Amino acid sequence: MIRCRHRFLIFAMLLSLLIALAACTKPSSSQPASRVDIRVAALRGPTGIGLVGLMSDQEAGRTRHNYSFELADAPNDIVAQLSSNQVDIAALPTNLAAVLYQRTQGKVRMLAVNTLGVLYILEKGNSIQSIADLSGLTIQATGQGAIPEYVLNELLANGGLSKPATVEYRSQHSELASLTAAGKADLVMLPEPFVTTVLSKNSDMRVALDLTEEWSKMMTATGRAGEMSMGCFVVSEAFAAEHPEALEDFLSEYQASVDFVNQNPVEAGEAVAHFSVMADAELAAKAIPNCYVVLIKGAAMQEMMEPFFTVLFQANPQSIGGKLPDPAFYWLG
Repeated sequence: MIRCRHRFLIFAMLLSLLIALAACTKPSSSQPASRVDIRVAALRGPTGIGLVGLMSDQEAGRTRHNYSFELADAPNDIVAQLSSNQVDIAALPTNLAAVLYQRTQGKVRMLAVNTLGVLYILEKGNSIQSIADLSGLTIQATGQGAIPEYVLNELLANGGLSKPATVEYRSQHSELASLTAAGKADLVMLPEPFVTTVLSKNSDMRVALDLTEEWSKMMTATGRAGEMSMGCFVVSEAFAAEHPEALEDFLSEYQASVDFVNQNPVEAGEAVAHFSVMADAELAAKAIPNCYVVLIKGAAMQEMMEPFFTVLFQANPQSIGGKLPDPAFYWLG
């Protein structure tokens, strides 16, 4: 009996040891996931500014995953990279994200909103205090056939103007910014960072209206929800399906990057120039507070985007790919 009991105790001790060893070798849910190679593309300018904190962390070896970054000057360059599977995550205009979703039969999905509105009305003088004050005036603008035109038209249609405003479009932001800086345009709609460029060169010009704020006022007044949402991240469906945990990590690290940019515009401006998102660090630092760099994801993203896409669809169905995106468009985690 004693010998049997002794054998039992030895067996129990061995079993306990094996269980302990298994527990030590089994990865816990709190341990970081395996490092994943994540290829990110963004446009130079406001939609790329929010990434510079993450770029700095990658350069210093502080990131959870292995990030590589590609910067482009035009959305079509990024679309080509997505189509040829050269990138996993890309920063794009929100309407182009919807177009790609329709064009690829759902092979890309919206991951998060990263930029609200960057559009402003500038004037020489001090007469424009509301959208209604644009009555009967001629506005020089850019962005015809894209979000800026549809946003401005909606604001003018709902702004209580006593007389219609006339909008004359220039093809390039830089062209209109140069004319305005030279004193050859007195009432303009421009995006950042061109707004800051103009103000730094022409002290007679001022920001009359922040169109992100005016959009929120209009939506509230017309009984609708939603913000002006101009920039977003999209992710390839294949990458999202294979690496959902890595996507959550990316969003977490991007949130830290957004916080860095918004809380430290001077330091962030230096990073913006260092990574060639914009050429001028001082100009970037001045523009950052007006760029509405954010991270809005999940259900909040969907609730924000659906009303905005409805406005764009009513203005021009082809601006979002011919139909409203279905719920599967939004990556909710």
